[in-house]
Amino acid sequence: MAIDLDQIRTFVAVAEASSLTRASELMHLSLPAVSRRLSALEEELGITLITRTTRRVALTQTGREFLPRARRLLDELEESLLGIRETAARRRGLITLACIPTAAYYFLPVTIADFARRFPAVRVRVMDLSADGVIDMVASGGAEFGIGMEGAMHPDVEFKPLRRDPFVLACRHDHPLARRRRLRWADLEGEKLVGVSRRSGNRLILDRALLPQGIRPNWHYEAEHLSTSLGLAEAGLGVAVVPRLALPRSPHPVLVARPLEAPRIERATGLVLRRGSSPAPATRALLDLLERRMAAS
Repeated sequence: MAIDLDQIRTFVAVAEASSLTRASELMHLSLPAVSRRLSALEEELGITLITRTTRRVALTQTGREFLPRARRLLDELEESLLGIRETAARRRGLITLACIPTAAYYFLPVTIADFARRFPAVRVRVMDLSADGVIDMVASGGAEFGIGMEGAMHPDVEFKPLRRDPFVLACRHDHPLARRRRLRWADLEGEKLVGVSRRSGNRLILDRALLPQGIRPNWHYEAEHLSTSLGLAEAGLGVAVVPRLALPRSPHPVLVARPLEAPRIERATGLVLRRGSSPAPATRALLDLLERRMAAS
């Protein structure tokens, strides 16, 4: 029989959606393509699986009997393929990834620990770089993928956003602003602000949001890295504006974070991937783990 898996997947999709149109949307296929696959499957089997009306479709008795078998066939095939992929991924190898420091601290340790339990023979090398450095490293092939933020991109890479992080004010517990539950940018007037340099992608996001509104913060101190900004704020030299991701999950012994509004500014964090690349099985497994953790946190 000249039956392929796409025909069976199409039959299951149409049966579950009870609509050719809805199935075509879910499968990202044209309506004629869905109809052709379904007709080809019925012709090869020599039976009618689905009756079509102007408004909806319905399974025939044979179609109802065939549906659970089709689902089981697809499930068993997927399990077999996953088993093969995991077996291949367990072989020795090295994964190199580039990552902005905040994400390296926040997501990677727990994710890599999960990955190591599944693939103990695969080594992982982490290159913590600036946002632009992550893009350049992935584009050049120096890293299989990266974790970065939305901003200036490269024609050879694509960005897949997974979460959005608001910028917050980080200040000492004993600072007057710490008593406020929420802050506006106007409330920072007269404060010595600690920010990152103009070369930073975080600074670019802030400038693009603030300057059109006539807001020009008093960046009294500038640092190359967010961790340095937090260190200056911790020493009481000023208050720092950082993405929420830059602060640890657990309460900081010295600093508190307060939401900043009017305007509320966010940055998108996600995966940086090389266009047209096909990740190796182990790399794909690590990507899947990271994607789930970043999207859920």
